[in-house]
Amino acid sequence: MKKTFLLVGFLLFTALTFAQKDTTSVDSFKFTIVKQNKITPVKNQASSGTCWSFSALGFFESELLRMGKPEVDLSEMFVVHHSYSDKADKYVRMNGTINFAEGGSFYDVVYALKNYGIVPESEMRGLNYGEEKHKHAEMDALTSAYVKVIVSNPNKSISTAWKTGFDGILDAYLGQCPKEFMVNDKKYTPLTYEQSLGLNLDDYISLTSFTHHPFYTKFAVEIPDNWRWSESYNIPLDELMSVFDNAVNKGYCVAWASDVSEKGFTRKGIAVDPETKVANLPGTDQAKWLNITQKDIDEKVYKATYPQPEVKVTPELRQAGFDNYQTTDDHGMVIFGTATDQNGTKYYMVKNSWGTESKYKGIWYASETFVKHKTIDILVHKDAIPKEILKKLGIK
Repeated sequence: MKKTFLLVGFLLFTALTFAQKDTTSVDSFKFTIVKQNKITPVKNQASSGTCWSFSALGFFESELLRMGKPEVDLSEMFVVHHSYSDKADKYVRMNGTINFAEGGSFYDVVYALKNYGIVPESEMRGLNYGEEKHKHAEMDALTSAYVKVIVSNPNKSISTAWKTGFDGILDAYLGQCPKEFMVNDKKYTPLTYEQSLGLNLDDYISLTSFTHHPFYTKFAVEIPDNWRWSESYNIPLDELMSVFDNAVNKGYCVAWASDVSEKGFTRKGIAVDPETKVANLPGTDQAKWLNITQKDIDEKVYKATYPQPEVKVTPELRQAGFDNYQTTDDHGMVIFGTATDQNGTKYYMVKNSWGTESKYKGIWYASETFVKHKTIDILVHKDAIPKEILKKLGIK
C-alpha cells in the first residue's frame, strides 16, 4: 500500500510539473512561460481609480519576495488616504488649477512610504462605508466638490477648518490612519514598520521614453495624474525595452504605467496592438476599393481569436500618440515575466488589480509591441537597469 501511495504521489507530482511547463490557451492564444518572477496574490481595486496604489505596492511586495523577505500584504488605502489629503493641499494652493481626481502615479506611493510609512492591509482595509469591495464614486464626488468649494472662497478667505473637514471625509470612508499597531507581538508605527521592511526607496528609478525632451535628462511626464510633478529619466525607446528584459531576466519586477483604453487591451487577459490598415487585413483586396467602415475594420481585427500581425512601433509613432491624446495614462500594473505564443511572439506577463475573475485569473499577457507602443513610464530597482544605461544617466 505504501509503495502504491508513493507511486501515485510521484505520478501526480510529475503531472503537475509537466502541466506547469505546458502551454495555456484562451480562445486561440497559446502561451508558454519563458520566465516568471515572484509576485503576491492578485487584488481587486474594484470600483476605485486607485490602480497606482495597488500596482506600486504590489511591485514593492514583489521586491520584498525577491530580497528573500516574508510575504506581506500592504494597505493600499493607507497610501490613498495620505495622497488624497496631500492632493487637496496642493489643489487649494494652486487655486484649483491642477487635476483633482482619483488617479495618481507610482511616485505617490514612494512619497507616502518615505514620509508616512505603511501599515499591513489587516490594519486598514479602507472599507468603512458598508461595502465588501472598494467603491469610491461617492467619496470621490464629495472630496472633489469639497475642494472646489474651498477654492471658490465663498467667505473671501479660506477658513482654518477646511483641512480638518476634508480629512474627516477620508476618515469616514477609509478609516483613520493607524498611529500604532502590533505585528508578530511587536509594536510599530507606520514609519517604523516601513523601515522594518528593509526597502531602500532611493534605489528605485522612474524611466520613460519620449522625444519632446532630451534623452538622458529628467522631466515631469505631462499627464494629469502626475500632480506631484515627479520626474522620470528619459531614455531612447530601444533602451527602455532593454530595461524590461534585463529586469525580468535578473529576477526583478517592473511597475508599469500604460494606456489600456486601446481595443487591443481586452478583458480576456490579452493586450495586443494589431495592424489595422485595410490593405494588410486578410481578405480585403476588394474591400479596400469599397466603402469599408472603421467598424468593419474593428470587427475583423479586434474580434479575431488568433494572433494578428502588429504595428511597427517607432519613437515617432509613440510621440504622435502621446501628443494627440491617443496614448493616455490609464492604468498601473506589474510586469513580472515573459512568455511566447504559438507563433513565437514575445509577451510580458502582467499582474493586474482587477480581481481574478478573468481568463488567466488576474494575469494579462501583453505583447512586446503593445508594451513598446503604450508604455507611459516605469518604476524599477536601479540594479535592474543595464549598467551602460545607468552610466549615461549618471546613476551609481
